[in-house]
Amino acid sequence: MDSNTVRKKYLDFFKAREHAEIPSASIVPQNDPTTLFTGSGMQPLVPYLLGEKHPKGTRLVDSQKCFRAEDIEEVGDNRHTTFFEMLGNWSLGDYFKKEQLPWFFEFLTKEIGLDPGKLYVTVFDGDESLGISRDEDSVAIWKNIFVGAGITAEFAQIGSEENGYKRGIREGERIFSYDAKKNWWSRSGAPKNMPEGEPGGPDSEVFYDFGTAHDPKWGEHCHPNCDCGRFLEIGNSVFMEYIKTTSGFEKLPQQNVDFGGGLERITAASKGDPDMFKIDTLGNVIKIIEKETNVLYEDHAEIFRVISDHLRSAVFMIADGVLPSNTEQGYFVRRLLRRSIFFLHKLNPRLSISLFVNSIVDSYNSQYPELTERQVEIEQQITLEEAKFTVTIANGLKQFEKFATGDTISGNDAFVLFSTYGFPLELTVELAKEKGAEVDVVAFKKEMEKHRALSRAGAEKRFKGGLADSGEETTRLHTAHHLILKALQMVLGEHVKQKGSNITGERLRIDFSHPEKMTEKEKREVEEIVNKKIQESLPVLRTEMPKEDAEKLGAEQEFGQMYPDIVTVYSVGPKDATPENPKHKDAFSIEFCGGPHVSNTSEIGESGTFKIKSEKSAAAGIRRIRGELE
Repeated sequence: MDSNTVRKKYLDFFKAREHAEIPSASIVPQNDPTTLFTGSGMQPLVPYLLGEKHPKGTRLVDSQKCFRAEDIEEVGDNRHTTFFEMLGNWSLGDYFKKEQLPWFFEFLTKEIGLDPGKLYVTVFDGDESLGISRDEDSVAIWKNIFVGAGITAEFAQIGSEENGYKRGIREGERIFSYDAKKNWWSRSGAPKNMPEGEPGGPDSEVFYDFGTAHDPKWGEHCHPNCDCGRFLEIGNSVFMEYIKTTSGFEKLPQQNVDFGGGLERITAASKGDPDMFKIDTLGNVIKIIEKETNVLYEDHAEIFRVISDHLRSAVFMIADGVLPSNTEQGYFVRRLLRRSIFFLHKLNPRLSISLFVNSIVDSYNSQYPELTERQVEIEQQITLEEAKFTVTIANGLKQFEKFATGDTISGNDAFVLFSTYGFPLELTVELAKEKGAEVDVVAFKKEMEKHRALSRAGAEKRFKGGLADSGEETTRLHTAHHLILKALQMVLGEHVKQKGSNITGERLRIDFSHPEKMTEKEKREVEEIVNKKIQESLPVLRTEMPKEDAEKLGAEQEFGQMYPDIVTVYSVGPKDATPENPKHKDAFSIEFCGGPHVSNTSEIGESGTFKIKSEKSAAAGIRRIRGELE
């Protein structure tokens, strides 16, 4: 099967079981201080797992776009990717284990046609320190499922992953229990890493056995969690029923099911081929690369995998509004593109990476039409980044020559080339090899880890001062942000669209589409409009409505953001608008937004008069304003 068929079968399977389909959220999480990217299907649904009512009900199904930055350097084998789709079904206090596990087994064996004899499962072994015992319920359910399929299903207590390599699989064993490191799930990982207030729970994973020979470099014996490639995890049912508290773990008010299944992995299993890069979505890119380079995938598989994976991730992130830069999410887009450009040049230095964008768009346009809608902009951004990288290499080569004076390039020097001059580590290693030198890769990775730690700390600080808090000053500037966007459209034209924002208690930042630098006159006009609306004391109203109704009203949407079927909009004005009669058509501005906002624009004026402090280019065709209340 191709991935579109697998995705449709999954969504239809659960819709037939009274699940409401919800759209994928953006790859960039909204107001989530825990991460830069959506890395799992559950992230957008955390409030509902904690008890908030979802407008679509208690049974949901989706396919969520995900990106995991930590896997960038893992890409190259037959199963690691940075971008992936996570198939998800959700029970928000509705059904639980006895429905979930048989349903997933039925989907895999009846809908996808997998041989049940090639499926192995794991459950949580329990943890005395948490006061949580082994998941015997899941063990019993799985035994019944396998026996019903005519398969012997003995239980084996494994415990640690290390013990799995020592013990291996014995005859008739099909159900295995592992510790919290392997069979407990939360956004923060194992229970000991979870902060207070974080939900989590034991899980049950399903593995597909490709039957390949065990590679003993990973351990003496193979087992379901072995990394040799024989077993591939294709789905994980998380029984999200706990929350971390000051005194340990307590039960949530409701028992939830949070299922995540890798679309690409299930598709690979349906083909019986452990190489995920041979499925349609990645395989289509690889075929075009083969055609343009006249090089076979089998001869340079690692290079092809990096190019196809990294470019696909970059395409989706740019479509969701993330542009290449040196900071935050944009840093990863830049890194992905430059690594893919570098590897493509190893095959053919005359080719442009933008040649392969169309094959990615074609593979996904039925599920993600925004890729087609934004294809021209995606290709422009990639071409621009390619040109910048060419200049970067020219400048960085001079610095490289200064570092490459001995037999070894230090990890610190390699990191300077990476962080300051944009050199992928692979480029430094290759250039060093030409000079008969080596790069201290171990020291480089230590420098990289320091950099990541600082970035994480910076992100936490940034989010605490931004919209992740609802402080008074942040709230005032957030509402002022809405006024600015409308004022920019009035002064510069309707082509102005929001491309990004960052708001703290001290200042706001708005990125918007506009081809040229603003004049002083235009900046003053924007300030005058904003301050006039503040002085007019206009009501600011929150309304929930169907997405299509908000679109008919012309409510502004942030570029790249995916919205659910029921949305929240904030409207500013008119003067006589009320919650009962918001008069949206007469509003000064109306936007899709989750808040928080002041209730009246006069509250903004309590902090001062709005002033534009700077206006500059943020990217090609994108301007950036920083403003304050003073």
